[in-house]
Amino acid sequence: MRSRLAVCLAASLLTLSAVAICAPDPAADAFHGHRHDHTATPIKHLVVIFQENVSFDHYFGTYPYAVNAPGEPPFYPKDDTPKVNGLTKELLTNNPNANNAANGTGAINPFRLSRAQAATADQDHDYQPEQQAFDNGAMDLFPKYTGTGETLPGGTAGENSTGQVMGYYDGNTVTAMWHYAQHFAMSDNSYGSNFGPSTPGAINLVSGQTNGVSDQLAASGDIVADGQGGYTLVSDADPLDDTCSTSSGARVRLGGKNVGDLLNAKGITWGFFEGGFDLTAVNANGTTGCKRSTLSTVTQTVKADYIPHHQPFQYYTSTANPTHVRPTSVAMIGHAGDAANHQYDLSDFYAAVDAGNMPAVSFLKAPGYQDGHAGYSDPLDEQQFIVHVINYLQKHPEWRDTAVVIAYDDSDGWYDHQASPQVNASQTSQDALNGPGVCNGHGTLSGVNTDKPVQGRCGYGPRLPLLVVSPWARHNYVDHTVTDQSSITRFIEDNWLEGQRLGGGSFDAVAGKLNHMFDFDDPFAENRRLFLDEQTGEPVKKW
Repeated sequence: MRSRLAVCLAASLLTLSAVAICAPDPAADAFHGHRHDHTATPIKHLVVIFQENVSFDHYFGTYPYAVNAPGEPPFYPKDDTPKVNGLTKELLTNNPNANNAANGTGAINPFRLSRAQAATADQDHDYQPEQQAFDNGAMDLFPKYTGTGETLPGGTAGENSTGQVMGYYDGNTVTAMWHYAQHFAMSDNSYGSNFGPSTPGAINLVSGQTNGVSDQLAASGDIVADGQGGYTLVSDADPLDDTCSTSSGARVRLGGKNVGDLLNAKGITWGFFEGGFDLTAVNANGTTGCKRSTLSTVTQTVKADYIPHHQPFQYYTSTANPTHVRPTSVAMIGHAGDAANHQYDLSDFYAAVDAGNMPAVSFLKAPGYQDGHAGYSDPLDEQQFIVHVINYLQKHPEWRDTAVVIAYDDSDGWYDHQASPQVNASQTSQDALNGPGVCNGHGTLSGVNTDKPVQGRCGYGPRLPLLVVSPWARHNYVDHTVTDQSSITRFIEDNWLEGQRLGGGSFDAVAGKLNHMFDFDDPFAENRRLFLDEQTGEPVKKW
């Protein structure tokens, strides 16, 4: 990698304005002067924006070509935009789901959802139905097993029924996401580590392991026996000890390690920041405590800001903050030994960055109405959150060594044409990928408390969007490397922890790398920024 002096000299020759590029930045230099974390790459700050319930085809199936309907933000791709593994003409006009009579009235081809149709039904995205929709790799039973519908403006009978699962957006609605893909890097070959809903996805993000349920309360429908005397989580049970968790539904606690434990052991600053976590705050509508909520003007749904089963670190005693204790000071955000135990409100992230105390690793979770989950959220509310965060970060000196990863917890059951690699096998009553009770795979990973194979982790699951927005990200690049949710954990381990792994059967041991999405030899990386409009997703300022 070139030195900063070499970068400045090269820039001087190109711009004849070395002063503008090379002049000392006191704030940035002071910040970098007090960092002591050794990293394997130029990335000193990782921000993971972890969103909800989107398959790759649902957002990027026709990328980079949009219809550009009247009244919608137009999108025109760069001439050199690479192709993605998306929806071909054959899949759009002669789809196996449309040709399978078992789908009934939902047997339709994929159809474009307009910006006016941003509010849709939540699809079925449980562990078994998602496998059944794959139909042994035929990918032709989505309407039957995961499809649900509600009336769409201008929707046909099929689109308003189980066929709604075949809907997809283009760059006229998920405009910001497509622009980020144009200017930075995206993957078209990234998957959920397992099949199933939000909680397994969130836990795989931080531990690569949904086995090891250590305590449970009325969770029989959310866990399966792992074949070695233990249990594996396959559904959305709440954290056992979180004060905001359900008082009548399923709750569990997990054993084993998560990446927070590894970061703590090395003294690396980190935090999980979720909307609504601060129970002392009061929203504009008067809601407070665990009932803080916000109305989406798109879905017309009032949704809780904080959703306990979206907070993976709350499942582990070592990293939980059960009563949502506030940090003792802004200076302590991200640091070990504080009462908050690395679990914070979104407002704490902004406070820490503004104070020059940005953690090395930050996980961000939007308030419910902005997390992208169909049924109560939507692409337009989600766009506002993602763009706001990235615009904000680009205005700070830390941007020059920051990477933002935009990832998702599960597919919501939305149609995607690409069958996932069968990496991890499972044989339980809840499995159905290759037949009743059968999920084949290259092998079966061990569990938290045993070195023997454990069941209930059929994977990889559905294909999901994955983007890297960073000065160091490759420009207008599509990565085809096979990755999964635990690849994010692997990046943290490789960058800050010298390749240490979680063990205990974690997917991180077999995860693909994110490094192909970066160019760490780019001499002008520090100056790359893209500002977008929060409402339209269109570029407003580019440096």
